[in-house]
Amino acid sequence: MGEPAIRSVGLTRAFDGDVLAVDAIDLTVESGEIYGFLGPNGAGKTTAVRMFTTLLSPTGGTATVAGYDVADDPGSVRLRIGVALQDAALDPKQSGREILRLQARLYGLHRDEFEQRFTELSHLIDLEAVDRMVATYSGGMKRRLDLAAALIHNPDILFLDEPTTGLDPVSRVKVWDEVRRLNAELGMTIFLTTQYLEEADELADRIGIIDKGRIVAEGTPEALKRSVGSDLIVARVEADAEQAAAALDGVKGVDSVEVRGDELLVATNDGAAAVSGVAVALDGCGVPVRELTLRTPTLDDVFLELTGGHLQEGEE
Repeated sequence: MGEPAIRSVGLTRAFDGDVLAVDAIDLTVESGEIYGFLGPNGAGKTTAVRMFTTLLSPTGGTATVAGYDVADDPGSVRLRIGVALQDAALDPKQSGREILRLQARLYGLHRDEFEQRFTELSHLIDLEAVDRMVATYSGGMKRRLDLAAALIHNPDILFLDEPTTGLDPVSRVKVWDEVRRLNAELGMTIFLTTQYLEEADELADRIGIIDKGRIVAEGTPEALKRSVGSDLIVARVEADAEQAAAALDGVKGVDSVEVRGDELLVATNDGAAAVSGVAVALDGCGVPVRELTLRTPTLDDVFLELTGGHLQEGEE
């Protein structure tokens, strides 16, 4: 395996001398990976992103992006990354085309190169509005334009800081589709912070969770969810729950059964595989079943377990 796209060792950022926003984090993102970065209020997500993108200097430790040190060679880092921050920095008195052309010039693209990239990115842009002032754009149009500007020079690594916050569902799906396309077709490495757990679950190959400036967990979405518990099949019965529980003894995939009033809580490592066997066993024991549901651990469960709170309680 080659050089990681992003690596930090003991990366630290202190404010006012001793307030640690990021506290000695070690992090590795492999080339071609979509890495989701999650954290509760004030956890240090944005501070870390600002250091990786050379907008903020570390006060301790080291970080390399695309093989270049963010402190010693920030210019080389900037040439190889695209950045779409939470608040799009778009001049409202320029048109979308003017903003993209200016961005292309800043990265040294010639006119024909710009026209080619403009065509390639046209699916992100509202072409009917591209020559209107940005002040007339909707939130979704601004977000997609900002993403196109971050991609105009075809970067190796793309940093997205809460790219779909405030977008309507249709615009959010368009951003998701573009993230997948960039990664699958171009092999682009994507570092994504988000306040939407389903977004990280849907897009990320691996997830890092930061809390109070430190990485508290890291792994695939599935591994993180499995770390906090088993799948749970909940059966609500109309008669003898104890009799129903006894009928599940020996059913394939069932790890344990707990009776709570008229409910059976059936723990299993693979709920999708076990639920049919549970249903057949309950049907055969003569106890009517009013409701049968499958609950699998979620990233919100992981968050609650690790940080004591839910992710979407507010902004960082």
